[in-house]
Amino acid sequence: MKFPVYLHLGLWRVHPHVVFETLAYAVAFRVYLWMRRRNGDALPNANRWWVIAAAALGAVAGSRVLYWFEDPGLTLANWNNPNFLFDGKTIVGALIGGLVAVELVKKRLGITRRTGDLFAVPLCLGISIGRIGCFLTGPEDHTSGTPTSLPWGVNFGDGVARHPTQLYEILFAVALGALLRRRLKRSHLEGDVFKQFMVAYFTFRLACDFLKPDVSVFLRMSSIQWACVLMLFYYAPDIGRWARQWRARPERSDRPVEIRSNVEAGP
Repeated sequence: MKFPVYLHLGLWRVHPHVVFETLAYAVAFRVYLWMRRRNGDALPNANRWWVIAAAALGAVAGSRVLYWFEDPGLTLANWNNPNFLFDGKTIVGALIGGLVAVELVKKRLGITRRTGDLFAVPLCLGISIGRIGCFLTGPEDHTSGTPTSLPWGVNFGDGVARHPTQLYEILFAVALGALLRRRLKRSHLEGDVFKQFMVAYFTFRLACDFLKPDVSVFLRMSSIQWACVLMLFYYAPDIGRWARQWRARPERSDRPVEIRSNVEAGP
């Protein structure tokens, strides 16, 4: 197989990133709308669309800012190159940027309800679809892993069998989405499903990125991994609360979903 694997759509020869990134946004948004109709929404339409707009704009900004820190030396060398500055992006940066933007907009609008649960499953789906494009792009995408002798190693065209970290992430996102979908159907504290998505994804990226040949910025970890560490510290109070609940072993609830609201501002 030759990478990138271009897709032929009629008369057009299209880069896989363009196809699957567009498909990821479209499918994730449609699933979000379907879940909103099915499960209801604590926010009125006007406020919800402000939150969505903030999340989208924050994601765009965050994805590029963290990309600039992936290889600080390379960024400084290309500071006047708009193609370099605006082509790269990262999912971790997008999630952080979206979170920050939503928090600011909610504070501005006086929204105190947690608003992120409906995004958790669509985000898992969007990530899994988008990573197909990353896999088909090959080494130029910089998401393939380090060399491996494991039987499922993939030669991305450079003659070296590498960890298909894109496929690892697809499998993880699909499994996480299924678990969170079940969680939505059970009794939960408002906002916890989204928080569990964020904690799970940042934990996965922190571990999985050790299999990538990224530039180490400190203590043999990349800027993306350090961003994941910071976000796990941010969610540490919730992680501690979940651990205490697990140790208490409350009676398992298979009742219809009961969402307990929390008036603190948060996603």
